[in-house]
Amino acid sequence: MNKLFQLLALAGTIPFIFCTLLLIAGIESFPLVGPVGHMLSAYGLVISAFMAGSHWGQHLNLNNEWKFYLPLFSNLAAVALWLGFIILSSQQFLVALIFIFVILLLIDNRLLRAGIITVQYYRTRCLVTSIVVASLMFSWALIK
Repeated sequence: MNKLFQLLALAGTIPFIFCTLLLIAGIESFPLVGPVGHMLSAYGLVISAFMAGSHWGQHLNLNNEWKFYLPLFSNLAAVALWLGFIILSSQQFLVALIFIFVILLLIDNRLLRAGIITVQYYRTRCLVTSIVVASLMFSWALIK
C-alpha cells in the first residue's frame, strides 16, 4: 500500500481531532471561522462527499453489479448529506455523518470481499473511519 496514501488519509483526520479538542477545551467558536460545530460539519461534509465520490470513481473499471450500485449510492449520499447540512443543526448533522461514514466503510468491506479493493486499503479505511467516528461522537456529546 502506498505510504503516501496512508499518510494523507491519516492527515485528513486532523481537522476532526482539532475540532474535538477545541470542544473539549470549552472553545465553541474559533476566530474568523465561527462556531466549531459548523466548522466540523462543513469539513465532515467535504470529506464524506469525497469518500462517496471515491466509490463513484471505482465503478468506472468494473463490469459487475457494483458498476451500477457504486455511482448510485455515491450520488444519493452526496445529495442527502448536502441537504442534511442545510437543514439539520450541527449536532444533528454529526449523527448523519457518523451514519454515512459507517455505511461507506461497510461498502468498502463488501468491495474488499469482492476483490475490488486491497486489504491494505481497507485496513487504512478502518483506522481512519474509527478516528473520525470517535471524534464525531465526542464532538456530538460536547456541542451545545
